[in-house]
Amino acid sequence: MNWKSLSNAGPLLSAMILFCSLSLSGVAAETRVIKVTTTTSMVTDLVKSVGGERVAVQGLMGAGVDPHLYKASASDITKLRRAEVIFYNGLLLEGKLQDVFSKMARVKKHVYPITESIPEKELLEPESFGGHYDPHVWFDPTLWSKCVETIVNGLSEFDPGSRDYFEKRGATVRKSMSDLHQWALKKAAELPQEKRILITSHDAFNYFGRAYGFKVVGLQGISTVEEASLASMTKLVDFVKEQKVKALFVESSVSPTAIKRISQDAGVKVGGELFSDAMGTPGQIENGYDLGTYEGMIKHNLNTIVEALK
Repeated sequence: MNWKSLSNAGPLLSAMILFCSLSLSGVAAETRVIKVTTTTSMVTDLVKSVGGERVAVQGLMGAGVDPHLYKASASDITKLRRAEVIFYNGLLLEGKLQDVFSKMARVKKHVYPITESIPEKELLEPESFGGHYDPHVWFDPTLWSKCVETIVNGLSEFDPGSRDYFEKRGATVRKSMSDLHQWALKKAAELPQEKRILITSHDAFNYFGRAYGFKVVGLQGISTVEEASLASMTKLVDFVKEQKVKALFVESSVSPTAIKRISQDAGVKVGGELFSDAMGTPGQIENGYDLGTYEGMIKHNLNTIVEALK
């Protein structure tokens, strides 16, 4: 090509470069990774499942962490401030962080309690909870799946171009939770109704009980902030003996001392450790279940309960 033809090609070449630049810009915008900060391990797991490769998630609370007692550190506040989107459980589960989220919601647009998409009529409000809803909704997969809506909408509001991606992944997550619920119904059915009495450290399993037909008794109330009184422990010992309960259960995020004392006084075994307010460590395999995943946690808990109470 001579100089004249190269000169004439200039505008065409410029147009091609501009077109490629705009195309690449569109791809970059479409596949950008959203910086997300979450609270509990259950919320973290759910956001990762819905967000896939388009989210980079930092969870504040890991295995064995009690959200009722958790206080934000300076590094946690930094993570929250740097986050583009924040998801938390809500319903006062993260009691000591509630003020932090309220303040950040005033300066950040994308701060979401994922339980806001659960209809209030489906929430439990036990008398012992002092007028508050029970926040432990993840123990009923049919309820937990409704939290997907908040996550899909929250991520899509920040990145509208990825809405189809998030909606498709959300539908897949809902299907997996429906399958998990069906598995749980069959597993629970292995126990006769009169043996479905679940006694644990605190009132974390009310939704589980409603979903799978268990009478649930927690030594402590909604929050682990409370300490069990001697009178309540004595009352529980009597209940265990009267009902001929075969096993009690400790929780991974709550001190096992009181439950172990009751098991000794009542002459029954500790049936195993349940994961309540936190999942296990990712990759922690027990009886074929990954305790660091939501599905693995639910299956581990129910399998442990059923086998111990048979």
